[in-house]
Amino acid sequence: MIRTSRVGLVHGGFLLFAVLLVGRAAKVQLLDGGKWRARAAKQQFVDSPLPAPRGRILDASGDVLVESRQLVRFKVSPKEVWGDTKKSMKGGPQRLAVLARTLARVGVSSEFVHRATDTTRTSVEVPGRFLASDVDSILTMRGIHAEPAIERVPPSADGLRRLIGHADENGEPVDGLEKSLDAMLRGVKGHVTELRDARGRKFDSPTVEGTAARPGHTVRLTINQQLQDIADRALADAVTSQGASGGDIVVMDPLTGEVRAMASKRADPLSTIATGLTEPYEPGSTLKPFVAARLLDLKRARVDEVMNVYGGKWEYQGRKIEDDHPAASFTLFDVIRFSSNIGIVQFAQRLAPGEQYELLRDLGFGTQTGLPYPGESQGVLRAPKQWDKQTPASLAMGYALNVTPVQLAAAYSAIANGGELLEPALVKEVRSAEGTVRYHHERRVVRRVMSVEAAAQVRAMLRGVVEGGTGEFAKLSTYEMAGKTGTAKRTLHGKYVKGAYTASFVGLFPADKPQIVILVKLDNPTKTIYGGKAAAPVSKIVLQAMIAARDASLDRGTLTASRITPPVAPASANGSMASTALGGSSASTASAPSGDATAVDMELASDTTGQRVPGGSVPFVYRLDQPHRTASVVVGARAIPNVRGLPVRRAVYALHRAGFRVTMGATGNGDAASTAPDAGTVSPSGTTVRLLRAP
Repeated sequence: MIRTSRVGLVHGGFLLFAVLLVGRAAKVQLLDGGKWRARAAKQQFVDSPLPAPRGRILDASGDVLVESRQLVRFKVSPKEVWGDTKKSMKGGPQRLAVLARTLARVGVSSEFVHRATDTTRTSVEVPGRFLASDVDSILTMRGIHAEPAIERVPPSADGLRRLIGHADENGEPVDGLEKSLDAMLRGVKGHVTELRDARGRKFDSPTVEGTAARPGHTVRLTINQQLQDIADRALADAVTSQGASGGDIVVMDPLTGEVRAMASKRADPLSTIATGLTEPYEPGSTLKPFVAARLLDLKRARVDEVMNVYGGKWEYQGRKIEDDHPAASFTLFDVIRFSSNIGIVQFAQRLAPGEQYELLRDLGFGTQTGLPYPGESQGVLRAPKQWDKQTPASLAMGYALNVTPVQLAAAYSAIANGGELLEPALVKEVRSAEGTVRYHHERRVVRRVMSVEAAAQVRAMLRGVVEGGTGEFAKLSTYEMAGKTGTAKRTLHGKYVKGAYTASFVGLFPADKPQIVILVKLDNPTKTIYGGKAAAPVSKIVLQAMIAARDASLDRGTLTASRITPPVAPASANGSMASTALGGSSASTASAPSGDATAVDMELASDTTGQRVPGGSVPFVYRLDQPHRTASVVVGARAIPNVRGLPVRRAVYALHRAGFRVTMGATGNGDAASTAPDAGTVSPSGTTVRLLRAP
């Protein structure tokens, strides 16, 4: 019998313990080593996210409309700021005082300033986000735990805000182009790895590198910022002066389909969308030229063909149709010129229902334009099987269908460019953060909707509308304008409301070779309901400001060739030339032209040195045998010209030529920086403009 001594048992126990200890250590280090290293790294290292800046949004000229800026947000640990050792506590009161002053300076409420400096609290999250330069005095302070944040800076103009939309405080798109173009604008987030000690304090890691955030693509729009500002101001003034409930302005390049400006205004303060794309309406008489164009193409009507219009009153299938300009008969030209309902309904009877529907469908009505805007409406265009006996007549007069302002502007662009319906565009170019072009807009023809000959004939009719028809209030004295007015009843819950109208005007500028299609629509105007009196003058104001502006999407060379040349006065008896300069003013009286001629005057005239002014063409110089008289100022409204970048002397000269008084807002040499009021503001002649110099 083997007897085990106590010493052997003890030795055996120690041996077993050693074996188990070595085995456990081997398991921890060899089998479970990866898991424990990961747990250790999780305790010692912390990943902090780096938000990615959203891509910039630029206008057609490359000026920034929307961009992201780097901010910081932070938490405060008052106990850490105070200090946890006798040595660190000595500077605690001073650090808390600096913290309190900094927070108060950046606008933090006194309540949170008190919390952030209360040493009985462990952690306080300071509300808001701040520029790092504003809080740099406390960012390196112990107890301040800062994190990077991105803020999206929205555009200042109301029309641009409606179109571009906005992103929330976390950088997530909410509406507008920000939402529809999010895949391109959204960047790729990064991260930074930091070390953490036993007390939870963070330090930069000397060995582990983070990943930098990659910003999103840069999107360049077709919108011209200067023209957008002009349209926004003109629309706001028109809505106020006409007592309207809202309105829209769309400016489009008919040669490329690019939207240059889109302004929207509604009385409802909660309205934040681009209604030019989302709210269709019955276009009224602005639809009539398309009926004429199709009949001309089908050889079923002639421009000079006479139609009986029954003295302005006619009954058709139990429905009374009236004209605002009664006459015994009208040619097709005059039917458009005077917007005759009776005449266009009779001409439209030559189109079968299928042909009439095909015309409207070909113009793009009833389908979305394809612009990258969420919630774009396709309008309403019912198929012939849903028509009643009155529908063909209603369609000829611009009723029984709904179109958006952008759809109608695109359709008029076909008249302007010779018959091609173009795909509208809002995005001109997309570039990556490295500068690589990812997308560039190219002119895209959807279909031909009328022949070149028919388009030219319709443009001549639209010129007649402005020259002596319903659109006379859009007439410019320096350039020929073409366009069509519209006055349509408005509906509410499917029924026409008495006294509620939509006043509209669609213009082509200039008339011979249009560079711009401008649509103006006012909802429920109360001063006058007619498009020719309410909407047409607004287009004139916008065009005057465009002509005066330095960069408003106009080809100055081509525009100069389209300018109306006034007759030259004969030489006077003493041999001096009584020239008629820029608007018909006699050189002997030296009076300034009125209206849009003044705006163009600044662009085409030379300065006293005989040099061309920016945007001008051929200098105009005349000499008098008699002493020069100071030009008198004709009272009237005109747009303040853009003189940014001009030498101060030239800027003062341009402002004087435009009919304004000038005061200097700064001293020193340099070029002109800006004016107050801003360039493009339509102001009475003689208004004092404050000229600010660049530093």
